[in-house]
Amino acid sequence: MKDLDIEITLSSKKKTIPPFDQLEFGRTFTDHMFIWDYTEGKGWHDPRIVPYQSIALDPAATVFHYGQTVFEGLKAYHTKDEQILLFRPDQNMKRLNRSNDRLCIPKIDEELALSALKQLIAVDRDWVPTVEGTSLYIRPFIIATEPHLGVEPARNYRFMIILSPVGAYYKEGINPVRIAVESDYVRAVAGGTGNAKTAGNYAASLKASESASENGYSQVLWLDGKERQYIEEVGSMNIFFKINGEVITPVLNGSILEGITRKSIIELLKYWNIPVVERKISIHEVQQAYNDGLLEEAFGTGTAAVISPIGELFWQNEKLAINNGEIGQLSKKLYDSLTGIQKGTEPDPFGWTLKL
Repeated sequence: MKDLDIEITLSSKKKTIPPFDQLEFGRTFTDHMFIWDYTEGKGWHDPRIVPYQSIALDPAATVFHYGQTVFEGLKAYHTKDEQILLFRPDQNMKRLNRSNDRLCIPKIDEELALSALKQLIAVDRDWVPTVEGTSLYIRPFIIATEPHLGVEPARNYRFMIILSPVGAYYKEGINPVRIAVESDYVRAVAGGTGNAKTAGNYAASLKASESASENGYSQVLWLDGKERQYIEEVGSMNIFFKINGEVITPVLNGSILEGITRKSIIELLKYWNIPVVERKISIHEVQQAYNDGLLEEAFGTGTAAVISPIGELFWQNEKLAINNGEIGQLSKKLYDSLTGIQKGTEPDPFGWTLKL
């Protein structure tokens, strides 16, 4: 693997590391950050690790006006034998470049970006939490920095990585969450940016999520933007249903993000010889399976929560209680196996983890 030659400036005033058993998600940040600039005609240049700090941008920077930005999310885990493991970071860098391509952002060298990430974690190693259920969340992102109000790709960019020690994403943890099926708003459409990890997709989701929260639901289940019946994602996660012994997840269609946890779950299920299929699935099919007593489990998958079991779906004034509102056997097995691989407590037959 290639290494990136990085200038490192250490912080002269270290922060107090919070108790690891009191961590929220994404509220606390480590002592340092990585920065890498891009200038048209020069390429990516001046990689550096600096003390965590605010950044100064021109008010006309393209990112503010036209949303030219992408990001990623992955985690580092502290093992019982004092090692630090990353989970499939190469896949995150590949997806970042796919997002870059969609947003007309210059691609990064994936190996050099991963080298930067590893060096940053090495500098802030003490921030990797050791308490069960915690991890170090890693947020690489790119913003367009050129001051220009013309609607066209910028000529200057900044790639940054920040780190955040985190606890559980949902307050419910691994306990099942209640989900409202969204019928008014749409997250994304095929041909848009739904399969890119870009800020606008998440901004578009906030109104529906806010309404769901006001009604006591943790998140929304998104339907397709054309026929308003085919299931796409749940909140910011991919979704799976276990119906009559078969696991079904919506097929990638251009508006669904290709989740790395989703990919890993599919590979795990195939490894266990559990029937799994990627195809279109409608909310009506799910409702019928529920009525027929065939809807066994449902769960979301993503980096932040890993596995989030769904205990209830609310659709057309009907509450569909899944598995009596309890975590299913398969959901629990997938969660235990995947988190075990991530933390180094379970065998990794796939070579998914990278030791720092």
